[in-house]
Amino acid sequence: MKFADINQEMIAQLEAVVGQSFVFTDAQTRNDYGHDETEDYVFPASVVVKPGTAEEISTILKLANQWNVPVTPIGGRTGLSGGALPIHAGIALSTDRFDKIIHIDEQNLQVMVEPGVITHNLREAVAEKGLFYPPDPSSLGSCFIGGNVSENAGGARAVKYGVTKDYVLNLEVVLPNGDIIWTGANTLKNSTGYNLTQLMVGSEGTLGIITKIVMKLLPANNHNILMLVPFYDGAQACEAVSRIFKAGIVPSALEFMERDAIDWTMKFVDGVNVPIKDGIEAHLLIEVDGNYPDVLFAEAEKITEVVEQFNIDEILFADTEDYKNALWKLRRAVGEAVKSNSVYKEEDTVVPRYELPMLLKGIKFIGDKYGFKSVCYGHAGDGNLHVNIVKGEMSDEAWKIEVPKGIREIFELTVSLKGTLSGEHGIGYVQKNYMDIAFGQTSLLLMKGIKDVFDPNGILNPGKVLPDYLQS
Repeated sequence: MKFADINQEMIAQLEAVVGQSFVFTDAQTRNDYGHDETEDYVFPASVVVKPGTAEEISTILKLANQWNVPVTPIGGRTGLSGGALPIHAGIALSTDRFDKIIHIDEQNLQVMVEPGVITHNLREAVAEKGLFYPPDPSSLGSCFIGGNVSENAGGARAVKYGVTKDYVLNLEVVLPNGDIIWTGANTLKNSTGYNLTQLMVGSEGTLGIITKIVMKLLPANNHNILMLVPFYDGAQACEAVSRIFKAGIVPSALEFMERDAIDWTMKFVDGVNVPIKDGIEAHLLIEVDGNYPDVLFAEAEKITEVVEQFNIDEILFADTEDYKNALWKLRRAVGEAVKSNSVYKEEDTVVPRYELPMLLKGIKFIGDKYGFKSVCYGHAGDGNLHVNIVKGEMSDEAWKIEVPKGIREIFELTVSLKGTLSGEHGIGYVQKNYMDIAFGQTSLLLMKGIKDVFDPNGILNPGKVLPDYLQS
């Protein structure tokens, strides 16, 4: 894959499109937009451009095709798979200026929003209208809603409410050739032609650049109960997950955290303290929500009956909003806490929830085999386990050679358990060469064919999702 270099004449043309104040060539800005939260990777683009309209993006993409220059769409830079890394330099196209909530439709329970809106801000804005947008990735305080759509983000409440794709109705998209289209309709049902909307969701910025998003909303719930259950055996905590569902309860959140995850995070986050007895290996953080407190209390009692069949310590109920917020702060900060301890690689495995105990045991066995430590946590209610492999005292050689072998075995185990490589972080740059584990050659060639139809010159977010041997 060979691209042209950016020159001063190109930069001048970009300035003519968006204005000189929105084109950046200084080293600091290029570095800032050359990384996300994926390990310690940094790939500075040649130039950072911040357009403000779909039409400006259209012109930039038309120019990029003429010049044979790659364009990498960049949102909040919170990704964990390297999907927004400008690995071929070129143009880093930031959506920072697309930061408007255009319209909250209270009659139809919908919202039209631009991709640069921070997810938490969207949730707060609709909550003021008595409405609820459920997807809540751990980085919701800084991630962009456009990135959530591009990665099909989930979060803690996906177990009950679904992931981003379940809320996207329609998209305005600038295609790689500069054409601007709407992918669907602002309706709850749509059986009209191929589903271009859902094709775009999760496509990681490789098929088009999203400029407007129409999403459905739900009425807000008024009550919830949050409980923290300590287990003396981590595999038993995983086993309890499917038991809760078999008992007829669908929690609004069901999170798994290993002992190290909580210990490290309490040192990282001020003002959160959870007493943990010796021997405790893992916790489940369980939430039920709704509008009828009596129903929630009954569900919490049923959950208690289920988990008491296992070897647990005393269940902690968060009895104030402050304590609930503290526990959620603890859970959401785990990834940052692990990263503060060591260089790490995060895998985003997902299996049918009944297979979680086998997955956890297998991960620990593989870690012992290849000499690495893992810290596991995640959205256990939907079978999504985040595996943080920490470098610690490993040598650079072992980190470079042995760990990738272990990761491949973890993914092979995951797929053997009827799971797949990523539940919500995407494939991006770091997982692309493991795609052969999840898909056969025919499926991969179909994906390659889709990419070629949308982006025949291969200029949009190149080097992502598809394995290297299929990159143009």
